[in-house]
Amino acid sequence: MLIHGRCHCGNIAFDLGWEPDPTEIPARACTCSFCVRHGGVWTSNPHAALKISVKEPALVSRYVFGTRTAGFHVCARCGAVPVVTSLIDGRLYAVVNVNAFEGVDPALLRHASASMDGEGEAARLARRVRNWIGDVRYIETPC
Repeated sequence: MLIHGRCHCGNIAFDLGWEPDPTEIPARACTCSFCVRHGGVWTSNPHAALKISVKEPALVSRYVFGTRTAGFHVCARCGAVPVVTSLIDGRLYAVVNVNAFEGVDPALLRHASASMDGEGEAARLARRVRNWIGDVRYIETPC
């Protein structure tokens, strides 16, 4: 299944190739203050392929906090956060915000909350390597 997503204005877009076609898509609402305030509900599939396309790189702010091991890609024009990336041992991993999906049947989404409180940095990075999308291409196509 190919899932398209984007920020509200379309500056940050993604194509997520989810194999095999999902019978359900996990949708984890992170309980950290940033995700709560920005409506972050994240999904990933370690067997998926993700292409992130940015039209105007100058309008993307990469926000990091806490362990400083993940970058939240915030569109400076519309304020949406469609993707988070983490560079681990030279490889880019990512999760995408299900609220940025276009044309996906909401019945596929399996909502749950997720708390990373108390998780150490090493455990956090190991979890990302296991669970996040590991085939990520980030393409800037300036206008």
